[in-house]
Amino acid sequence: MSRPLHRGASRIAEDNHDSLDSQSKNKTEKDDLDRRGSSDHSPLGLKFPLRLLFTENSHSKYGITENGFTSDPFLVGTPRNRHKLAVLLLKMSLVFIVILALTGSFWWSISISTSSRGHIYHGYRRLQEKLVSDLLDVGEFSRGPSKMKELEFCSQEYENYVPCYNVSENQALGYSDNNEFDRQCGHELRQSCLVLPPANYKLPLRWPTGRDVIWIANVKITAQEVLSSGSLTKRMMMLDEEQISFRSASLMFDGVEDYSHQIAEMIGLRNESNFIQAGVRTILDIGCGYGSFGAHLYQSQLLTMCIANYEPSGSQIQLTLERGLPAMIASFTSKQLPYPSLSFDMLHCARCGIDWDQKDGILLVEADRLLKPGGYFVWTSPLTNARNKENQKRWIFIHDFTENLCWEMLSQQDETVVWKKTSNRDCYNSRKPGSGPSLCMKSHDVESPYYRELQNCIGGTHSRRWISIEERGTWPSRANLNKKELSIHGLQSEEFLEDSESWRTAVQNYWSLLSPLIFSDHPKRPGEEDPPPPYNMLRNVLDMNAHFGGFNSALLRARKSVWVMNVVPTSGPNYLPLILDRGFVGVLHDWCEAFPTYPRTFDLVHAAGLLSQRTAQQHRCTMLDLFIEIDRLLRPEGWIIIRDTVPSIETARALTARLKWDARVIEIESDSDQRLLICQKPFFKRQAN
Repeated sequence: MSRPLHRGASRIAEDNHDSLDSQSKNKTEKDDLDRRGSSDHSPLGLKFPLRLLFTENSHSKYGITENGFTSDPFLVGTPRNRHKLAVLLLKMSLVFIVILALTGSFWWSISISTSSRGHIYHGYRRLQEKLVSDLLDVGEFSRGPSKMKELEFCSQEYENYVPCYNVSENQALGYSDNNEFDRQCGHELRQSCLVLPPANYKLPLRWPTGRDVIWIANVKITAQEVLSSGSLTKRMMMLDEEQISFRSASLMFDGVEDYSHQIAEMIGLRNESNFIQAGVRTILDIGCGYGSFGAHLYQSQLLTMCIANYEPSGSQIQLTLERGLPAMIASFTSKQLPYPSLSFDMLHCARCGIDWDQKDGILLVEADRLLKPGGYFVWTSPLTNARNKENQKRWIFIHDFTENLCWEMLSQQDETVVWKKTSNRDCYNSRKPGSGPSLCMKSHDVESPYYRELQNCIGGTHSRRWISIEERGTWPSRANLNKKELSIHGLQSEEFLEDSESWRTAVQNYWSLLSPLIFSDHPKRPGEEDPPPPYNMLRNVLDMNAHFGGFNSALLRARKSVWVMNVVPTSGPNYLPLILDRGFVGVLHDWCEAFPTYPRTFDLVHAAGLLSQRTAQQHRCTMLDLFIEIDRLLRPEGWIIIRDTVPSIETARALTARLKWDARVIEIESDSDQRLLICQKPFFKRQAN
């Protein structure tokens, strides 16, 4: 088709032949253009609205005017002209819209308050951080497993690395009065390497042998620190070249058995085996030494959670965990512990190093918050038999303060005192006006605080969980809450039973999968007899998203010799009070922060629904950050079981190559929407110097 002529005059036809040729040519062009116009059937085409705006002329439409001259290409009558005009109008419209938006944004920006600008800025920063996090994840996965670089190993100084507990840095920031031992997250750069075990690290002995004998190379402690230990539970250990042995029945030291028996008698029981009948199941052991008190009581089905300050070396927590006993880093200093109110049946402090009379007794107020109604507080300290006036004055303060907390002092023998917390809430109203701390207002009585500043008021009194330990079911029936107890937590019996049955089946499947994997990889280690039955192939278990505690319950019902750290993420529903009421142990935790424990803590890490839950929430960390933390927590040759949606499992599997994990994806026959990812952490050794 011929193009329209350029702007300017054409010559006039001089003869008929030329005129006929010109008419024929014009007709051909007109037919061609008509066919082009009829072929445009798009209702959204630009021509359709423009045809309504401009009248059509049979001559000017095709570039030739009636007098034979070519038309101006910028006139609106031609298709080309209409197209250019449409583009021009669209450009002008876009410019107008942009100017209008910028003007409105400018006037809106100068009209908002300073506080609003701060709120918007922080909201923008959160969205920006989340976008960067998501893009990092997407960037890693888009390159494919073959192009994803494996993570490097950390240097030797990280062998016992615990993020958020940097004492020297806290001191530099001005923390003192034991607050330097507090957990301070957010000041340090995120770890991006894999922590290796010490050069002479050996796999722990199987339970129950591992409870009494550990490898000295596995923990950061020296022979001098062992020999200089002065606490009751620290003294009950023996040292040789490679091992530390804990002998609670040794004739060389005062036995923990006698000590436990003494406490039972002070409560009014025959011996420690009767603690269960008195309503005691869970015990918080503060400053626990190396866990001998909890190790002894474990035989009586008592579950003792050991807590102590972070220690760069000679750590009570690290040794206790190495023995296969429940423990975590936690400090009685300036913040509330991440446990709900009314959590434990007994609190125990044997020369634990806490000055309960300091800070106007606020640490005793926190102890009271953690203690269930009717629970026991056991304290062993030379201060109870003070001879000098200063220590006598301190003891009198504690004696009077506990009385104002409505604690009854049951007995005192030697250096040990036992109190019992009241089960009657009316006791607080019967106190003399102004005596002791007041009750927390309902708005401030947070049931499950997360490292909140200590409160100088009595908490838990507004809770529906205010039930005396004598009125609760005794263990093991306590694990199966009755209809009334479930209603306190907003649950129906049917929902609870369905969850329990689901986890019973899941644990059977887990064990059938793990048993052949473990025994095919390690049928017999050097120096060991034939492998023991599968019941004790695992000991320390971490459930990263515990929900109702069903996984823990199913393991115990299957008679597995394990203890489970039940973690309830701060980003999801809070069922931690339910878990603790069932007689288990657990803690609140934000999985974008490091878990308060030392490296190589757990034999098995379990996460059901955590990845999809994390994806649905705004997050401050990548999935790679989460997996690096799991690797830090896991022992060499330890296992990871992730149960989640298919997309989450595929995402997780793509990361396992970077962490050098051996991974297997397994379908779940009963649920086509979910998959299992079973991984094992290899045993990488650092070369000895």
